[in-house]
Amino acid sequence: MVTFPSDFILTPLVPALILLTTAAFVILADLFLFDETTRHATAWVALIGLGIALGATLYIWATAALPMVALGGLAILDSFGLFLMLTIILITAVAVLLSAEYLVEQRIEHAEFYALLLLAASGMMLMGISAELMTLWVGLETFSIALYVLAAYARPKMESEEAGLKYFFLGAFAAGFFLYGIAMTYGATGTTRLVEIGRYVQAAGPAITANNLLFVAMGLILVGLLFKIAAVPFHQWTPDVYEGSPTAVTAFMATATKAAAFAALLRILFVAFPAPATASAWSIMLAIIAVLTMIVGNVAALGQRNIKRMLAYSSIAQAGYILIAVVAGGRAGITAALFYLLAYAFMTLGAFAVVIALNRGGAEFVDLDSYNGLAGRAPWLAFCMAVFMFALTGFPPFAGFIGKWYIFGTAVASGWGWLAAVGALASVVSAGYYLYVVVVMYMRPAAADAPPIGDARGPAGWAVGLTLAGTVLLAFVAGPMFNAAQTAILAMR
Repeated sequence: MVTFPSDFILTPLVPALILLTTAAFVILADLFLFDETTRHATAWVALIGLGIALGATLYIWATAALPMVALGGLAILDSFGLFLMLTIILITAVAVLLSAEYLVEQRIEHAEFYALLLLAASGMMLMGISAELMTLWVGLETFSIALYVLAAYARPKMESEEAGLKYFFLGAFAAGFFLYGIAMTYGATGTTRLVEIGRYVQAAGPAITANNLLFVAMGLILVGLLFKIAAVPFHQWTPDVYEGSPTAVTAFMATATKAAAFAALLRILFVAFPAPATASAWSIMLAIIAVLTMIVGNVAALGQRNIKRMLAYSSIAQAGYILIAVVAGGRAGITAALFYLLAYAFMTLGAFAVVIALNRGGAEFVDLDSYNGLAGRAPWLAFCMAVFMFALTGFPPFAGFIGKWYIFGTAVASGWGWLAAVGALASVVSAGYYLYVVVVMYMRPAAADAPPIGDARGPAGWAVGLTLAGTVLLAFVAGPMFNAAQTAILAMR
C-alpha cells in the first residue's frame, strides 16, 4: 500500500488545480459551440474558473494555518505565495477580458488560447509556492512552454511566428542556465530545498566564500530568472517578442511573467542565500544590473514610434526599479517589491487595454502617429491612457508614484541612496516617452482621413475601467495593501 508523509497535502495546489480543470472544461466546451457567433463564450468559461480560483485563494488565506509545509516539503503555503496567486489571477482575468473581442477581430479565436493562458497562470502560481528548486523548474517550464505557443498564436502572421520562435530559442537557452544552476547547487550543498540550502549557507559562515561552485550555481540561477524579468543584459528578446505577439498575449506576458519571476527570485535570494557573505555578492551584482536595466530601458524607449515596442522597453526599465527594492532587501524592500509588482500590473495592463480597445476591424493602433488627436476621437480612452502614462512615469497621486516612493525610500534607508538617486533620474528620463503619448493625444490634430473611433464597449472596455480603478484606488489604499504585503513577508520561508 502506498503511504504519504503527513505533510503531503494538496491545499497549496487547489487554486492552480482549479485553473487546470478550467482549461480542460474550456476545451470541452468548445466542442459543443458550433455557432461561430457564440464561440467566444469559452472566454466566459475561463473567467468563471478564475473567479472560483480567486474565491478558493481568499478562503485558504482566511482559514488555513499559515505557513504550511505541503507536498512533502516541495511547496510552502504562506501569505507570500497567496499574495502572488491573487496577483496572477487578477492579471489573467484582465488578459481574458482583453482577448474576448480581440481574438475575434484578429480571426484567431480558438478555445486553445484560453486553455494555454490558464496553463501558463497555473505554472506561475506554482512558482510562487515552491520551496524547492526542481519544483520551481516545473513551474517555470509550465508557463514558458505555454507562452512560447501564445507568442506565435497569430499565425500565419510572420511577425507572430518570428516572436514565438525567438522566445522559444532564447527561453530554452536561459532555462538551460537555470537547470544547470540547480544541478550545481545540489552538487555544492547536497539538497535542492531552499530552506536546507539556507541552513547550509548560514552554517558555513564566512567560509562559504571559498565555495566557488555554489557562487557559480547562484549566478546561473539568476541568469535564468533575469531573462524572464527582462533585465539587462538578458533583455534583447523583449522588444521583438512583445511587438510580434498578439497584443493580449503581450499584456499578459509583460505583467504576469514578471510577477512570477520576481516571486521566485525573492524566495531564492532571501530563503536560500540570506547569509551576509552570499547576500553581499548578489546585492552588488543586482545593483549594477538594476542601473543598466533602468538606463537601457528608458533611453531605448525614447526613440520608439511603435507603442508596443515602447512599452516593451518600458517594462525593461520597470524591472530595474523593482530590482532596487530587491537590492535594498529586508522586510521593507521585499514588501515594496510586491506592492510595486501589483501597481505595475494595473498600469501596464491598462496601457495595453487601451491599445486593444482602439482596434477596429482587425487594424491595430500601434503606430504612435495614429494617436494624434485621440482626445477628440475617443476622449474616455485618451483620458485613461493619459492616466496610465502619468502613473508609469511616477506622478502623484497614482499607484506608480506610491510604489516608487516606497522603493526609493527603502533603498535610502538601507544605505543604497545612490541607487535610489539613479532610479529617480531614470524616472525623469522616462517622462520623455510616457508624456509624449499624452502630447500627441491632446496637442496634435488628427489626420484629415482618420476614421472615427468612439469609446470602447464590451470586455475590452471593462478591462480599461478595471485597470484604471486599480491604478487610482491602489494609491489610496496603499497603507492596507502595504501591510498585507508586509504580512506576506513575515511568513515567507
